[in-house]
Amino acid sequence: MKILIIGGNGTIGKKVAAHFAKKHEVIIAGRSSSTVTVDLADSNSIKQMFASTGKLDAVICTAGEAKWAAFNELSEEDFYIGLKSKLMGQVNLVRIGKEYLNPGGSITLSTGILADDPVPMTTSAAMVNGGIHSFVQAVALETENGLRINVVSSGLVEDAVDKYQDYFPGHNAIPMNKVVNGFVRSVEGKGNGEVIRIYN
Repeated sequence: MKILIIGGNGTIGKKVAAHFAKKHEVIIAGRSSSTVTVDLADSNSIKQMFASTGKLDAVICTAGEAKWAAFNELSEEDFYIGLKSKLMGQVNLVRIGKEYLNPGGSITLSTGILADDPVPMTTSAAMVNGGIHSFVQAVALETENGLRINVVSSGLVEDAVDKYQDYFPGHNAIPMNKVVNGFVRSVEGKGNGEVIRIYN
C-alpha cells in the first residue's frame, strides 16, 4: 500500500510510520522536516499536499493542535486554534483526500481520551476530540467507492508521560505498541465509522 502519514515525525506518528514502513510505501507529511510539508489549518496547503502525493491507498493523521489552558483564560481565538487545526484540519483531510484515495482506501484520524474523560485545562481539546468522533461516525454513512474512515483515540501514551503526566493523575500509560495496533486495525481491517478507543 501507498500510505500518507501526516504528523509522521511526532511522538505517535514516528512509531506508526516505522511499523507501516516495514511492508508498505510510507510518505511523511508535516509542518517541517518531512518529505511533504502541510499546514493542517490551511485547506489550500492540504490540497497542495495531496496534489504532490497523487493517488493513495491510506491516509493517517497523527497531527493537529489545540490550546490547553484554564477555561477562564481561553479567548475565542484560542478555541479557533483547535477548531482550525485538529478539527477542521482533519475534516478537510477527509473532504479533500477522498478524491485521492484508491477504491477501498481508508482515512484514519486521531483524537484522544479527553473526548470521553476530560481533565482540567482541556476544554478546547476535549471539545475538538468529541466533534471528530461524531464527524467520523456520521461521514462513514456517506462514504463511496469502499472508502473507510475511522479514528484512533488513545489515552496518555508511554512516550509522552514525562511531558503530560501531571495533567493525568492516576491514568495508566498506554504502551506504544497498543497505540500502533489501533492504526493497524483501522488501515488493515474492514471497520468503517469506528472510534477505536485505546484507554487501558
